[in-house]
Amino acid sequence: MKRAIVWFKTDLRLHDNETLIKAIAQSDEIIPVYCFDETQFQVTEYGFQKTGSFRAKFLLESVANLDKNLRELGSGLIVLKGNPEIEIPKIVQEYKAYKVYAKREVAYEEKQKESLVQSELFKLRCEFETFSTSTLYHAEDLPFSIKDIPDMFTNFRKKTEKDATIRNVFKKPTAVKSPEISKISLPTLKDLGLNSISTDSRAVLPFKGGETEAILRLKHYFFETKSISNYKETRNGMIGADYSSKFSAWLALGSLSPREIYFELKKYEAQFGSNDSTYWLVFELLWRDYFRFMMKKHHFKFFQQNGIQNKGITINKHNILALQSWIDGQTGVDFVDANMLELKFTGFMSNRGRQNVASYLCNDLKLDWRYGAAYFEQQLIDYDVCSNWGNWAYLAGVGNDPRGNRYFNIEKQAQDYDKDKDYRKLWLTDF
Repeated sequence: MKRAIVWFKTDLRLHDNETLIKAIAQSDEIIPVYCFDETQFQVTEYGFQKTGSFRAKFLLESVANLDKNLRELGSGLIVLKGNPEIEIPKIVQEYKAYKVYAKREVAYEEKQKESLVQSELFKLRCEFETFSTSTLYHAEDLPFSIKDIPDMFTNFRKKTEKDATIRNVFKKPTAVKSPEISKISLPTLKDLGLNSISTDSRAVLPFKGGETEAILRLKHYFFETKSISNYKETRNGMIGADYSSKFSAWLALGSLSPREIYFELKKYEAQFGSNDSTYWLVFELLWRDYFRFMMKKHHFKFFQQNGIQNKGITINKHNILALQSWIDGQTGVDFVDANMLELKFTGFMSNRGRQNVASYLCNDLKLDWRYGAAYFEQQLIDYDVCSNWGNWAYLAGVGNDPRGNRYFNIEKQAQDYDKDKDYRKLWLTDF
């Protein structure tokens, strides 16, 4: 009996999941596993929770939904809590598994964790195989090696669009053969050391985790509302559910595959026509790819103050009061404050808002940009290690921005994107 463990991480889906499909094809039985990694729920060196309540709630919903979907196919999910390098080998021994299949990581800490697990499995003579499942373009299909990827997005985009193709999606399995897996037992927010949260009525969307919700959102944004056809015009909006796709939260946990989005978009374009807006979504997915490949290329440099450009930037002495006023939406700059309050109370903020509050922290307060990135890591429902740290480094002038210091005139931005102050009124009225 060849039994394999499928270790789910940020690939919480059944559709387009090469890891799962390969495991099923090469094994007699599958044991799907998810581990709540204790290190992901600690306080970081910047003083923030690594995973805050909004993110954790969305994660718990996503894991529960994966279990439900697996059970419909005759399987289920074993949920572990602890350090994967300790817990995964225990399951390997219990089920006498010959191999562990998992998603391939690219970011620094995640790579280290992967190596720890691999070395423990090696001691048990258990194989470990990883698959790249997070990007639109597969790393092996790029027109350059990782070390030669241009540090300027435009150069990367043009050559990739011209010379690379997007692989087809893997079909969702019709059955998963597993030994009997007992009913799922999920930790609570309290078990994870977090406070419970309520949904703010002003939130753009009542985000709910899981592949089922992800597919519903995809259908809603494309086929039910056809909002995608106006995406380029509305994407700088700040109020409401449909000014942008809001796919990012499901993408971050891998409940939605970027390739699935792409091929559904192609179906949409065949039916309703393509335009700048439908292209722009692919453009955004390419940016997401780019940050993953950049992380693969530059490793831990994205987490250092001088970034990948290794250039000194002017930073004030750490000012905890200034940082706290930024977090609490009490800087006195109404556009910044409104955005920070939205993030504080909902775990989400528009792309336009993110750029403005990051520019304010970096250029006006002149604080260490990594504190901003670490707060976003705690707070954002759609936190993605590569996109978050890549974007913050970019805004701080130490990342992939060829122009360097990207300063936002916040008064002008507020006038351009919140002319009638509707957004500011929504978030500042009670304060």
